Amino acid sequence: MSNEQNVQSVNCPQCDNPAQAVQANDEVLLKVEHLCQYFRMGNRELKAVDDVSFEVKKGEVFGLVGESGCGKTTTGRSIIKLYDITSGNVYFNGERVGAGTRSYRDAIKNARRAAAQKTRELKAELKADPSREAEIAAELAALQESTAAIVAENKKLIREAKCSERTANKNYTEKLVQELEAEYAPKFAEAEGNEEETKKLQKEFAAKRREAKRNRLMTQIQMIFQDPIASLDPRMTVRDIIAEGLIINGIRDKKRIDEKVYEILETVGLVREHADRYPHEFSGGQRQRIGIARAVVMQPEMIIADEPISALDVSIQAQVINLLNDLRERLGLTILFIAHDLSVVKYFSDRIGVMYFGKMVELASSDDLFKNPLHPYTRSLLSAIPLPDPHYEKQRTRVTYNPIAEHDYSKDLPTMREVAPGHFVYCNDAEEAKYKQILKQAN
Repeated sequence: MSNEQNVQSVNCPQCDNPAQAVQANDEVLLKVEHLCQYFRMGNRELKAVDDVSFEVKKGEVFGLVGESGCGKTTTGRSIIKLYDITSGNVYFNGERVGAGTRSYRDAIKNARRAAAQKTRELKAELKADPSREAEIAAELAALQESTAAIVAENKKLIREAKCSERTANKNYTEKLVQELEAEYAPKFAEAEGNEEETKKLQKEFAAKRREAKRNRLMTQIQMIFQDPIASLDPRMTVRDIIAEGLIINGIRDKKRIDEKVYEILETVGLVREHADRYPHEFSGGQRQRIGIARAVVMQPEMIIADEPISALDVSIQAQVINLLNDLRERLGLTILFIAHDLSVVKYFSDRIGVMYFGKMVELASSDDLFKNPLHPYTRSLLSAIPLPDPHYEKQRTRVTYNPIAEHDYSKDLPTMREVAPGHFVYCNDAEEAKYKQILKQAN
């Protein structure tokens, strides 16, 4: 299924496929492990993200696709800790930066509630039959002991989760300080004997050391938001919007801040004069460039791009995609790219994950997913891609996905399984055998 017509306006200056412009290596930068994000809605819970796991390798673009409401944006927001995750873990650069503690707190609450209910029942039994006093006393003691064990275990897990996040930040700041010391050691050696130069270097080193101490590992992940209007404060100038993160991280030198702001504005295709304007004075594409500048000025290792082109015209979409690809190559960025447009995702991504109703249903390389879509929902999504070809459109058959008709999970429950090297599908035993047979016939 070709998508060349859909992206013909998007050009990479160095190659035909931007996925090849920056080669991803095998080093895992981001690891999401059994991520769950549930929202309470009265007496029930909405499972926005339910047991999602995937890895993003350093230097790659990982695409996340699915229909509206499937949990793509919630996954991105949970990773960057805009939401406190319900359960699961997020690892970045080998450090545990996010851990769901709500499930542990719920376990404590439920254990205490169940113990209180059981205690009332036992006391009622004792009142009805006083002769069972010794037996009921033993049951109450055992109940208290088991409840205390559950509470202690879950409190320990909560402490470990908080401790791991503190440790991750501590290790990161120590690494920054060590790199700073290694950078300034030859400068101090060269300035030895020159008192004025030494004092200047000491002052400069002390300021940068303070900045390093204020840094947190999560600042290495930045987010580009979907709505370029709502994500920018209308009361702040472009300079203030872009510089906000720098100021929070301890940079106080106004001249240095201005230099960084001007540099990043020119990097994203704007000019210095735009720094003193307000968001309402720009077009949608320019606002999105400001959002990109705000993220990139922090010099992150990874960017979560939450549908950065969905609110833009087609011609502007091409410009923004080319800008992201250029920044990826120039700055060595890793990108988690969330989008609806499968044509753009195929063009821009190395690997793609497909989500449906909060679950990851298929994950494969971009070419493999489009060549051999296995999950019925993935096939349904691909069948919905329109092409500017009237002959093709007349023959295109829209595949509808009905999970009740497609799957029988009454006896054999599904899990995420690797049906081919690097190709994962959410399926049970029977479906796994069927998908492997399909791949065998295709090859």
